[in-house]
Amino acid sequence: MPFIESREKKKIWAGTRSVLEVDNYKHRRNGKKSRSNWSRFEYMVRQSVPLLKMVHLYERGYQNAKEIVLERVVLDFPDLPEAFDGYKVLHLTDLHLDCVEGIEDRICDRLKDCQYDLCVFTGDYREQMHGHFKQILEPMKKIVTSVTAGDGIFAILGNHDTYLMVNHFESMGLRVLANETVYVARGKDRLAITGLDDTYAYYTDQAIHALDEDIDGFKIALVHSPELYDVAAENGYRLYLCGHTHGGQICLPGGMPIITHSYEGRQFYRGLWEYLNMKGYTSQGCGASGIPIRFNTNSEITLFTFRRQKG
Repeated sequence: MPFIESREKKKIWAGTRSVLEVDNYKHRRNGKKSRSNWSRFEYMVRQSVPLLKMVHLYERGYQNAKEIVLERVVLDFPDLPEAFDGYKVLHLTDLHLDCVEGIEDRICDRLKDCQYDLCVFTGDYREQMHGHFKQILEPMKKIVTSVTAGDGIFAILGNHDTYLMVNHFESMGLRVLANETVYVARGKDRLAITGLDDTYAYYTDQAIHALDEDIDGFKIALVHSPELYDVAAENGYRLYLCGHTHGGQICLPGGMPIITHSYEGRQFYRGLWEYLNMKGYTSQGCGASGIPIRFNTNSEITLFTFRRQKG
């Protein structure tokens, strides 16, 4: 019965998402709505390519985007269930597999000899926001095949993705979460993993309801962007994993971002942060978007190790 209910909810979600995708507006919290200007933004960014090539910076930026760093982060929690002390979670986000040529091979290379219990993807698998996505399916399958996670692979969608990707992804072995919670059990102890649909451009109240639900276990939120950090923290979530910002992608010296494409939570544009009793981590992402270059940021895959804080 719960499986049937979940399947019906997924159908309703897909119907709603399909309408929002053709609407071409960004739908945000509190009923806010604005025209999507991605095409205009991308056009302006691409106008900088000839200048960057002229001053011999384009190739350097392109090489920067191809170099992926495996970040290892240890997270201490006083209330982590004992059964999950030492638990490892692999986090990949913002792959944009059709922007930087061969990025899937570099991702697979970084995953070699990497050990973890669970793998999560937090959205943005293609470069464009609309149109074709078949070009990313084989690279995505290659990555998924290289993932060895005993407790499974969970994924959510980002603002560059379409609901039409879900069946393709699930046929590869991913479980795509859309405003729903799944559990990982170790005896009587449980991790509760809530995955939301993108709330940067495709917000609906179902995202809030998913975080509001009475959930038992150590709670982890998977959200494409930092947008709902406050709601998650107020509902007892202990860890919030997201991406979307690319860490700024093209930053000033010292890592100061020029653009983060954020509304709420823009202060959490990169790395580890805390809000109330919740820890959060905003990954800089595996890929690039708009233009395949990076300056003063790193392409990133993150490996988390959970520790039960002593004393």
